[in-house]
Amino acid sequence: MNQPFPEELTPLKVSCTKSDCEMGLHCYLATTKMVRDNTVGRCRSCGIALVDWLRVHEREISDIAFTFECLRTEYIRHHFWHIEIDDEAIGHARRKGMRALLESVSKRLAQSIGKEKPFRDGTQTPFEGRAVYYAQHATATCCRKCVEEWHGIPRGQALTAGELDYLAQLAAQYLKERLNDIAEEGVKAVRKQRGTKRPHSGRTGL
Repeated sequence: MNQPFPEELTPLKVSCTKSDCEMGLHCYLATTKMVRDNTVGRCRSCGIALVDWLRVHEREISDIAFTFECLRTEYIRHHFWHIEIDDEAIGHARRKGMRALLESVSKRLAQSIGKEKPFRDGTQTPFEGRAVYYAQHATATCCRKCVEEWHGIPRGQALTAGELDYLAQLAAQYLKERLNDIAEEGVKAVRKQRGTKRPHSGRTGL
């Protein structure tokens, strides 16, 4: 998997089925034909087999570096590992602080993917606005289809406490790596006082 990856990708038109195999960025989302031909786990575009799925599906947090290395070989995961996090998400993270941000990850995952049949599964995680959304897409904790593909947890059943904890640790580690300049404690937003006069424009109105 030691392939030269581009550091940045165009932020538009990213999807779960996109690939750029020449750049070492693949798509492992299985098609019906792949299931029929028993080729699940290979790139749907070029057929290459890069990921040790048995190892990744062990879900060992001590093996997180290997899991992240594998995740980055898929186009959409690589995209969210390298794209610049939007200003709204950064501002929200600064106001919360890293401690509170990490504490919120488990709740977010429980709400978005924890249930047996999550609401609007497959579209419940936005692409921007909160840093945790980036973390979910980067670590394949964004919907139950991605969770099944990457982490070997079948759809159609509620996630256990242990499964949620593992997935939350993946997302939390992403946030620690990508937002390493966020203070531990949050910074309150400065609010304008009511009645504050605006500076005179200098115009006389004549």
